[in-house]
Amino acid sequence: MMKCTDYPNTKRTDQTDIYHGTIVADPYRWLEDVDSVETLEWIKKQNEVTFPFLGQIPSRDLIRNRLTELWDFPKAYAPQKYGKQYFQMRNSGLQNQDILDKADSYDGPWQILLDPNILSEDGTVALTSWNVSMDGTKLAYATSMSGSDWLTWRVREVSTGKDLPDVIKWSKFSEAAWLIDGSGFFYAGYDEPEENEAYDGLNLNQKLYLHLLGFSQSEDKLIHQRPDQPEWGFSPKISDDGAYLILHVSQGTDTRNRLFFKPLNQDHEIVELISNLEANYEFVGNDGTVFYLRTNFQAPRGKLIAIDTCKPQKENWITIIPESKDVLEIVKMGNNQFVALYLHDAFHQVRLFDFSGDPTGEISLPTLGSIVSINQNNDLYINRYDNELFFSFHSFAVPPTVFRYDFDKKSSQVISAPEIIFDFGTLTTQQVFVTSKDGTQVPLFLIHRKDITLNAENPTLLYGYGGFNIPITPTFSTSRLIWLELGGVLAVACLRGGSEYGEEWHQAGMLHNKQNVFDDFISCASYLSDMGYTRTSKLAIQGRSNGGLLVGACMTQRPDLFGAALPAVGVMDMLRFHKFTIGWAWVSDYGSSDDPDQFATLYKYSPLHNIKSNMEYPATLITTADHDDRVVPGHSFKFAAALQAAQADDAPILIRIQTKAGHGFGKPTSLLIEEEADIWAFLVQVLGIEIKYMD
Repeated sequence: MMKCTDYPNTKRTDQTDIYHGTIVADPYRWLEDVDSVETLEWIKKQNEVTFPFLGQIPSRDLIRNRLTELWDFPKAYAPQKYGKQYFQMRNSGLQNQDILDKADSYDGPWQILLDPNILSEDGTVALTSWNVSMDGTKLAYATSMSGSDWLTWRVREVSTGKDLPDVIKWSKFSEAAWLIDGSGFFYAGYDEPEENEAYDGLNLNQKLYLHLLGFSQSEDKLIHQRPDQPEWGFSPKISDDGAYLILHVSQGTDTRNRLFFKPLNQDHEIVELISNLEANYEFVGNDGTVFYLRTNFQAPRGKLIAIDTCKPQKENWITIIPESKDVLEIVKMGNNQFVALYLHDAFHQVRLFDFSGDPTGEISLPTLGSIVSINQNNDLYINRYDNELFFSFHSFAVPPTVFRYDFDKKSSQVISAPEIIFDFGTLTTQQVFVTSKDGTQVPLFLIHRKDITLNAENPTLLYGYGGFNIPITPTFSTSRLIWLELGGVLAVACLRGGSEYGEEWHQAGMLHNKQNVFDDFISCASYLSDMGYTRTSKLAIQGRSNGGLLVGACMTQRPDLFGAALPAVGVMDMLRFHKFTIGWAWVSDYGSSDDPDQFATLYKYSPLHNIKSNMEYPATLITTADHDDRVVPGHSFKFAAALQAAQADDAPILIRIQTKAGHGFGKPTSLLIEEEADIWAFLVQVLGIEIKYMD
């Protein structure tokens, strides 16, 4: 293994805080100020260690070239229909950003409507969100710069491809909900922040506005705000008949929400249909005054209910599709029926129901896999009044393939299938169930070449997330093909904290139960060794964001169990995460150090605070970005500094800090390939992988 002990000298201060009588040192607090001269110099010096180390790995160029070759294939996602036109995100192969095309038919020919690649020379301006008016004549689109969550909205005429003068700034976490006549749209935004708080200031007091075309942003009408509830967020949606504005009212990342509505055909105040924060409610559609909602109210795995807004009392609610043993994840209305997407043991199934809730059939899928969004759009799309459904299906060994389901013929046809220079027939996928520390059965997907031998010598990558009610399902990753081609085993764990088995599964991995998530992951790691797939020195762990926290917690709790760790944009300081940008919103899942009982739980597993001096930690490559305004990079900076100071082994502790990038979404293809090449080369080096299969 190449040694890397000449780390930059990182200043330590005597900063301490007192939490409920406990004194906690925070010697690297100064690294939270990411724009200070000192921090910028520290970033420069860290990158001067990391990039040369990665660049001199002999296999790095080979991996990068092969990754570029694999990535270079045409990509298309599920089309959407508005008016008489279809809209689809596409990429010719290596374009930095996906482009938005339009066509008169679902099978083309396609014309470019919006190409974000021409908006910046380096590809760092991304098309983050887009919404077409109901008649298909106008496009509201939002761009973001350098990976930031901040959105700038513009409006484009679909027929001419020209932008109107309308520009809206300082929007975040919002879609554009068009009025039925296309005269304007609702959106959520914030007051313009102070210049020095744009990337790390708290995001509170979101407001809902109506923008009418042709008017300046200063003239937008304030529709709703709750200054008495600064943590509330407003997600607008217009009913298919254009009669109602629907507001999903969130409170941080709490999976529960309130549901309000406003009739648009009359001067009516907003109605608080569901005003208590007791369950999740998602508007599916309506039939006049009857609203259909997917909810987990008294149904942890989800059900579909009907509420007549003229008599909204709970005793009048009607269950249309009752709760089942599988998780009801999404419901759509179309072709006079409900299309329901279910999670069955962490993979998807599609079932059909009539408006009475009686099952009418299923839409068969090619194999164990997923219909999930792998870009910014929902990949299960149906226009309520058409007889067709589009969905993008993919799995570990199935690249995103677009299907069109014809309700009249009751059959699906492939309308877009990518061709990749890779022999998928060499791979095998299986699902096993691992017994966790408390006896819970945890699903684990295993993917590898068919010809590997279970001799405990296989390099293995274990990936997990485990939080915020987000399920981990079989999804395709071009980058992971490198790992599989190298002869590596890919293990993907479905940990508690997600939604694989509904709200009970989520709650079993949040707040005071968070340790269950780490126990699940550690149990999966032990299983891989016990079953002969790998051994400790050949096992790497990987996770992003909340998954970065997962990796940080597990590598500090069981450093002896792993040969390498890849924490990306992780939440590493569990005592201060809520003090930056949208971090306060995560308190619903994590808890807060402001609470004495929750502080004790957080302090016990917080990765930053559980690093022990003179400990042998696994080889670690921390990845983050200077413009991450979701999980601010100070988390990774402080974790890297503390880990480098504590490391007693020769195994490298590196931090790779990408400039002009953010939390991950919208990162240009060119930067993605470079980052992924560095990650795989790092694992090849530190795990001692012999390149057998790659040409």
